[in-house]
Amino acid sequence: MFDLKVIARAVEQLAEEKHIASDKVVLAVEAALAAAYKKEYEKRGEVVRAHFNLKTGAVSFAQVKIVADETTVDMTPPSAEELEAAKAPVIEDTRNSRYEAPEPIVEEGKLPRYNPDRYILIDEARAVKSDAVLGEELEFPLETKIDFGRIASQTAKQNILQKLREAERESIMSEFKNKEGEIVNGVIQRFERGTTYVDIGRATGVMFYNESIPGEHYRIAERMKFFVLAIQNDAKGPGIILSRAHPRLVVKLFALESPEIADGSVEIKAIAREAGNRTKIAVVSHMKGVDPVGCCVGQRGTRVMAVSGELGQEKIDIIEYSEDPAEFIAHALSPAKVASVEILPQRAARAFIPDDQLSLAIGKGGQNVRLAHRLTGWKIDIRAQSNPETAVLKEEEEVEAEAAETKPAAEPTN
Repeated sequence: MFDLKVIARAVEQLAEEKHIASDKVVLAVEAALAAAYKKEYEKRGEVVRAHFNLKTGAVSFAQVKIVADETTVDMTPPSAEELEAAKAPVIEDTRNSRYEAPEPIVEEGKLPRYNPDRYILIDEARAVKSDAVLGEELEFPLETKIDFGRIASQTAKQNILQKLREAERESIMSEFKNKEGEIVNGVIQRFERGTTYVDIGRATGVMFYNESIPGEHYRIAERMKFFVLAIQNDAKGPGIILSRAHPRLVVKLFALESPEIADGSVEIKAIAREAGNRTKIAVVSHMKGVDPVGCCVGQRGTRVMAVSGELGQEKIDIIEYSEDPAEFIAHALSPAKVASVEILPQRAARAFIPDDQLSLAIGKGGQNVRLAHRLTGWKIDIRAQSNPETAVLKEEEEVEAEAAETKPAAEPTN
């Protein structure tokens, strides 16, 4: 036995708690009531629709028939085999419809078989409604009954739960689909085989092993910022993929710290990152008199230190972008001072460095020149100013640098 006033209050409470539109909850209740009514009182082939008034808690039922004629349905009488098959029990799937009964399966190129429980011929329909047209749905009121048996009530309950899960999943998807490529705050929830699960409000985000910062330790209940890498919808719910190793996380963090970047006055034109170790960004000003590097560094380095602190004290080099490749490459090799840059064919360049600046230009394990290459998109050949004919960075060192670049991230620990 259903207490419809209790259902009405429950609908409003569910809609508020789960942030689901109340009309979607009402649709779930209507589908459940229709399923229970048909299972208890009607024949299998009929289509039953329920109407639930959220304000009064009143419910009404109707049988739905589609207006048809010989051009839209097959009027051939069913064969003996079809009649026998019609007597067999079926399991009806009501998850994706307001109606309790599913549409019959129709082979491609054939008309659906006429069933008086589902269709009404147009002449009969116009006797009920003078302006009835083909394909229109007509409702015929049924006696209102809400005293359902145990099986019918269980069917209604399962139907409501399924509909609510679908509505909640859609609501979460609509909320987070616009956050792809943005930063969210999250609380570390648990760890499972190298994967970190993060509570981000109404949903749980997933940060895979290779999207974590190498060497960074995560603790349960710790609050951090994450980059929303992708939103994937599956049967279990929205899959929100998070990252702390993605270069765009650095861009978004600077946008939070620097109003000039947030409003577009200063733009981060390029970024190269080795997560957990070092990042280089190239910035340019679109407003006269605005220092792009200073806007990112902040007074006494407060802005860049805030970003670095969020990333576990990752080193961040900020350089000024230039349309001139030679000047851009010279800036990209900072903190080393570059004497000159020679531009070669096929996006290659030769940088001549003072002898006392060579170690800075190359960096530990070739990291500085490797990041400069990724930042500029130019292959950079480092030469000592005192010996310009000999390459300083040997081929073996380049191979070692590439290996370090592709080294997998350390597994997060708790």
